[in-house]
Amino acid sequence: MAMSEPTSVTGGEQAAFFDLDKTVIAKASMAAFGRPLYDGGLINRRTVARAVYAQLVYLHLGASEEKLDRIRESVLKLTKGWSRDRVCQIVADTIDRTVKPIVFKEAMELIAQHRTAGRLVVIISASPEELVVPLGRYLGVDGVIASRARLDDEGRYTGEMAFYCYGPFKAEAIMALAASRGIDLAESYAYSDSYTDLPMLEAVGHPVAVNPDRVLGRLAREREWEVRQFVRPVRLRDRVNPSKPAVAVTLGAMVAGAGAAGIGWWLGARRHGAGARA
Repeated sequence: MAMSEPTSVTGGEQAAFFDLDKTVIAKASMAAFGRPLYDGGLINRRTVARAVYAQLVYLHLGASEEKLDRIRESVLKLTKGWSRDRVCQIVADTIDRTVKPIVFKEAMELIAQHRTAGRLVVIISASPEELVVPLGRYLGVDGVIASRARLDDEGRYTGEMAFYCYGPFKAEAIMALAASRGIDLAESYAYSDSYTDLPMLEAVGHPVAVNPDRVLGRLAREREWEVRQFVRPVRLRDRVNPSKPAVAVTLGAMVAGAGAAGIGWWLGARRHGAGARA
C-alpha cells in the first residue's frame, strides 16, 4: 500500500508516532522479555536455538517482509495455548529491570520535547499489546497502537491474529486515529528504523529515519528525510551479550517487529483523560 500525500486536518492537533523496537528501545521487545518468559516456563532452550539465526539477521541486517511473515507464523504457533494473564503478569513483574537498560536516551528526550510542544505522543508497534501497553505507560507516552491476538473463552491464545499492526496497517491505524481526533498529519512526526514502516512515515509531514536499515537509509537520503542515530546509553554488549544464555537475546527473532496481533490504545489521564479504545 503506497501513501502519496499526508492526510491532513489543517490546524488540528499534532502528534508524534514512534515505532518501538530498535527505535525507542534497542532490542525487539520480545527479545528483551526472553529471559522473563523463559524463567516463567513459557519457552524452552530448543525453541530459542531455532531462533538464533533469525534474531541476528533482524538485529544487524533488518528483515524482509517475507522473513517477517515467517517470523509471525512461528510466533503464533509458539504462543498458542499460552495464558494471556500469565504473560501480562510476567511483564508487570519484570518491566523495570528489563526495559530500563535498553531505552535510548535520545528517544526519551524526543518524547519529552514533543510532549512539551503539546503533541500527542503515540507508540505504534507490531509487537503484542501485552508488551506494548505496559511499555508505553512505563515510557510515559499518551497512547499505544499495537498488535492483538485472538483469545479463546479461557483467555488463552488461539494462534490466530485479530489485528496485525504492521506495514500499511500502521498507516491505516494512524489515519483512523487522526480522523477521530482531528490530528493534522501534515504537521505531525513519525519515527522508525525499518523500511517496512514506509507507509507510516509517508502518512505524516515530518518522517524521521532512526537507526535506519539499508533500504530505509537509502530512501531517506533520496527523499531528503531527516535521519537520526540513537545510541545512548546502549552498548554493544547490551544488544547481544554472549556471556548470558542465548534465550535472553534470541527469542525476539521469532517475533521481532512482528508481534502477535491486534490494536490496543489508551490515552494518558494527565492530558487526555483515562480510557481504552479498541
